[in-house]
Amino acid sequence: IPTLPGVVSQVTALVHDPHVSTERLAAVISRDQVLSARVLKMINSAFYGFPGRIASVNHALVLLGFNVVKGMLISSSVFDMMHGSLLDLWRHSLGCATVAGVAARSLGEPEPEEVFIAGLLHDIGKVIIHVTLPEDYDRILARAAERGAPVREAEEEILGVDHARVAGWVAERWHLPPSIGEPMALHHRPAAARRHPRRTAVVHLADVLVQAAGFGSGGSPCVPRLEDRVLKRLGMDLAGVQELLQALEESRDSLEEFAAEP
Repeated sequence: IPTLPGVVSQVTALVHDPHVSTERLAAVISRDQVLSARVLKMINSAFYGFPGRIASVNHALVLLGFNVVKGMLISSSVFDMMHGSLLDLWRHSLGCATVAGVAARSLGEPEPEEVFIAGLLHDIGKVIIHVTLPEDYDRILARAAERGAPVREAEEEILGVDHARVAGWVAERWHLPPSIGEPMALHHRPAAARRHPRRTAVVHLADVLVQAAGFGSGGSPCVPRLEDRVLKRLGMDLAGVQELLQALEESRDSLEEFAAEP
């Protein structure tokens, strides 16, 4: 698993210090102007829910909490890897985050911003495979396309693990909380979630809906099956699903604009 950039590693360590202050964390993040600018851009984007309201990293930390901002920093770091050949995956990740965030808010899920981050990072395992094993990654996509099968099946055949399991390793290695890490690791198997089953079900649903809507691409030539009983577990009907798809459609232009900018 790649190591995090210096500033993000420092922030990760500081977050676990019970005596650290918001001001100290903000000062460390602000040393990296590129990262801090990307975090503020993400927070203030229309699809996140705080358009133009947050002017400083310190303000972001106060409003959203340490774990959410740390997740944004990690997402911003991964952005560089995704912006080239993985641009479609970045679009898919943004779409999944948006739908997951909207669903979490409508369902009254506590701290919906963390669900947004879980959606944003759910496919980070694919990024890690692409960066560390590029030839295998190409073979995985080719095999999935040839068979019309999900990418995760080709990953299991070629690597012995799928991207969701890699995402779980990333979450542990980078000290993300279980409230974010479990949905990342189990977004294809929400029934296996024990600590945060509703959040995991939300990210699973968002992943399926965004692929069905054709926004970006997770690399699979087919839309994954929605796991049985997910809608019942969330107390959501087909009208609620339609509302989520409508929210994605309304955000499409702003998401495309955000995804395309370096």
